[in-house]
Amino acid sequence: MSGFVEKPEPVEVPGLVHLHTGKVRDLYRDGEGRLVMVASDRMSAYDWVLPTEIPDKGRVLTQLSLWWFDRLADLIPHHVLSTELPPGAPADWAGRTLVCRSLDMLPVECVARGYLTGSGLAEYEQTRTVCGLALPEGLADGSELPSPIFTPATKAEVGEHDENVAYEEVARQVGAETAAELRQATLAVYDRAREIARDRGIILADTKFEFGRDAADGGRLVLADEVLTPDSSRFWPADEWSPGRPQPSFDKQYVRNWLTSPASGWDRHGTTPPPPLPEDVVAQTRARYVEAYERLTLTRWQSSPSGV
Repeated sequence: MSGFVEKPEPVEVPGLVHLHTGKVRDLYRDGEGRLVMVASDRMSAYDWVLPTEIPDKGRVLTQLSLWWFDRLADLIPHHVLSTELPPGAPADWAGRTLVCRSLDMLPVECVARGYLTGSGLAEYEQTRTVCGLALPEGLADGSELPSPIFTPATKAEVGEHDENVAYEEVARQVGAETAAELRQATLAVYDRAREIARDRGIILADTKFEFGRDAADGGRLVLADEVLTPDSSRFWPADEWSPGRPQPSFDKQYVRNWLTSPASGWDRHGTTPPPPLPEDVVAQTRARYVEAYERLTLTRWQSSPSGV
């Protein structure tokens, strides 16, 4: 069992139609047919959306995505049209709302990996492959791969796992030409981002992207959703990198560690929802998200509702 511990009711805004409540984002459509994405402070772990929020998380994700979109625009267009609040929207949406073009989304989580960890490590330990791609012997948790690889996954509903799939399955689903285009775009964006992060003392171990096609622009491939945030990527401090063990990371690791510790009293393999997070875990997790933003952008985080 998994999903929302307490599913929030959507905010009603005149002129906006609520479309979907996701793990982190709420999606609306405005009167012009544009999508309005609102990033919440919700936190998910082990396929549950937790009952405790992380202050500023939605704004960090939104502002960091915008920062990355600016640095990737010469590689691929993105979906953001405006950051202005729709008329009548709550004031606390400021800094965490994106007005976006409506796209035909492709049903693939486009994952790029430059280092071995997570589900890739689990597969490698069994078969010496990741998504069917053969890798050398002798790699360990945190090892750098000979070159970055494209390891797609299927998109899952809230409360379910994404599942890694072979490239051939992607080609079967979306066609060989689109599959090749997704692989090329994913690796190009990853390479650019990895170099930018490396210059700031951060390893971009892996990341996932979502793409759609813009029917109003001849079906052009467009980068969508969030990009290169601690929710969609593994960022490791380069000066602490040491293969052969789990790496320190700028993400929800404090949350995962507490949930699986005796202190939480929670069985992640059972059917009982996870408990609320203690204040110190919330504070440490927020600090990690803010540190990722500040180290990447070289900008001090401002936690006011107006954003950064």
